[in-house]
Amino acid sequence: MPEMQLLRPGHASALLTFEQENRAYFAASVPDRGDDYFARFDERLRGLLAEQEAGVCYFHVLIDADGEVLGRINLVDVADGGAELGYRIAERAAGQGLATRALRKLCDLAANSYGLTFLQAAATLDNAASRAVLARSGFAVVGERQLSGRPGLSYLRSLEDFRTRPGALTDG
Repeated sequence: MPEMQLLRPGHASALLTFEQENRAYFAASVPDRGDDYFARFDERLRGLLAEQEAGVCYFHVLIDADGEVLGRINLVDVADGGAELGYRIAERAAGQGLATRALRKLCDLAANSYGLTFLQAAATLDNAASRAVLARSGFAVVGERQLSGRPGLSYLRSLEDFRTRPGALTDG
């Protein structure tokens, strides 16, 4: 599996390339970021890094052996033990189980490194792949919602089964 890394300034070029190369692919299932996002990418990235530094968001990239970004997986609006999950996987890496594996790793990080107890997510009804990833990862549908004017579903996942128990035996 590609390495999951916390977003840092050194990812800027690879991240921009990822977003540009996959823009049309993403726009088929999630709202397009718009031209302004790309025109002001460096400014936007600085803002994200500031939010991460403040502990209100955690942004991750999935990096392959060549240093290219294959995906993003983020926790935003961290508060009261929870966060909203969002992710994007490059078209060339889709359908290979990468999102499911990355999401499980992120759940572990969320529970054991960030101290979260639950995650929320959403997916449009026409995004069957994302809904399948959420279901395979233990997210339960908790309601309906609109996502940029499109019908979707809200999901919730407890992280209790990811929490490391104090005093539990570990390798090493």
